[in-house]
Amino acid sequence: MMRRAIAGLLLFGLGSLFAGAGNQDWQQPPARVPANAPQLSRLLVDEHGRRIASKRGWRQQRALLQAQWQAVLGEFPAAKPPLRSQVLGTEELPEFTRQYATYQVEEGVFTDGYLLTPRAAKGRLPAVVVFHPTTPLQAKGVAGLAAEYDREKWQGVQLVQRGYIVWCPRNYIETAGTNWAGNAARVRARHPRWTGMTRMVWDAIRAADFVTSLPRVDRKRLGCLGHSLGGKEVLFAMAFEPRYRAGVSSEGGIGLKFSNWEAPWYFGRQIQQPGFQRENHEVLALAAPRAFLLLAGDSADDDRSWEFIQAARPVYELLGAARNLGWLNHHQGHRYAPEARAAAEAFLDQHLKPRPREHFDRAPPGGKGGGRSSGR
Repeated sequence: MMRRAIAGLLLFGLGSLFAGAGNQDWQQPPARVPANAPQLSRLLVDEHGRRIASKRGWRQQRALLQAQWQAVLGEFPAAKPPLRSQVLGTEELPEFTRQYATYQVEEGVFTDGYLLTPRAAKGRLPAVVVFHPTTPLQAKGVAGLAAEYDREKWQGVQLVQRGYIVWCPRNYIETAGTNWAGNAARVRARHPRWTGMTRMVWDAIRAADFVTSLPRVDRKRLGCLGHSLGGKEVLFAMAFEPRYRAGVSSEGGIGLKFSNWEAPWYFGRQIQQPGFQRENHEVLALAAPRAFLLLAGDSADDDRSWEFIQAARPVYELLGAARNLGWLNHHQGHRYAPEARAAAEAFLDQHLKPRPREHFDRAPPGGKGGGRSSGR
């Protein structure tokens, strides 16, 4: 597996950086937590102030937190309409096939995007949904269809070249032009109790429906990755769709005051009201025990974001999955920098790719490379 990973990384001229990423300690704290870091509520305390020390107690607390966040989002549709998916175009490239496809997210409402499938790989494959950042190029950018788009953020192409089936859907805010507030207003006209973020969560759920309907996808090995706008979507996708087994959120600004969560295409100004008591460490905890990596760059996310990891860690520890929660600050600004990419790909490989059978057969238990990684 390591030889294959290194070979793929050398293709991009980043071999030395990427080769060491698999040994990354995803839980190194920052040298100093900033004085203005948020003070977050404890998650393992029930409504009566009693400490939660059992998995059963956490399940009850989790149900409460999920209901509280569902009240913010509004209820999802009671029933899912048929996908009615269609492939409208196919492009054969040397390493992968790229298809333009559509499917139905709500009755009469369709989305579109690009499906990337490795050409050489055999059998059922892990899959990743790549949520694109804010750009008028929408999913074309991450799918490698726009030469003018920053190649650092061609995440869809990068992942398909690593052997993943990749779905790159369009975010609803980039529908019918770039009038993001107008697109959010159309969502609320259809669903008065929804926020713009609710539409993103529902779209992430339907993306999982679409990807897991594909015959070559291993349904138990589905992940998601996103940068900026897409990083926000990853956080809530992980919280509300359990089929996502691993997620990487890059520079989304995890704190509700870290970036523009109050924008109408996210939550609107309700989150700035004096009585609003929710914060996103609760959302992160809803993803536990599934794997989550937060990538910071000292822009939307910085060393303050470590406090969200710390706040959710006790939940992961209670569930026996402390190593599934990670973070990295690459200090490269609002970029999907080489360090971010190396970390994201190593993390997804660790949690979504099975280790070769011969690896288990030959390595002694507990020896070098033996057994299953503690990070799973």
